[in-house]
Amino acid sequence: MNKELQLEITTKGEVAVGSIKGDLTAVNGGSIEEAYRGMTREGVRKILFLFSKECYINSGGIAILIGIASASRKNGQAIRIAGLSDHFRKIFHMMGLTKYVAIFPTEEEALKDF
Repeated sequence: MNKELQLEITTKGEVAVGSIKGDLTAVNGGSIEEAYRGMTREGVRKILFLFSKECYINSGGIAILIGIASASRKNGQAIRIAGLSDHFRKIFHMMGLTKYVAIFPTEEEALKDF
């Protein structure tokens, strides 16, 4: 824990890919929220959040992702998540996040789903 959050946004076709490393918490998750708002202002309709296997996500980080998922539905955007460890895939499922976003093991699988 306590790894600085790193976020890099790239584009693959019409999909914005946010590659995430480090810890996603309520304290440092503002950069992901700001990146999402920027993508929305730019008219991005397809977003993939790609987590490194070493990411740590606490309840505050999950709340941020739920907020983004909720906003994306209102904004007509599709969001996919990939790269999560087995542990966090299970937690996202238990928390109900999978009702709002599809989760894939790999970036390639998520991109094919758009």
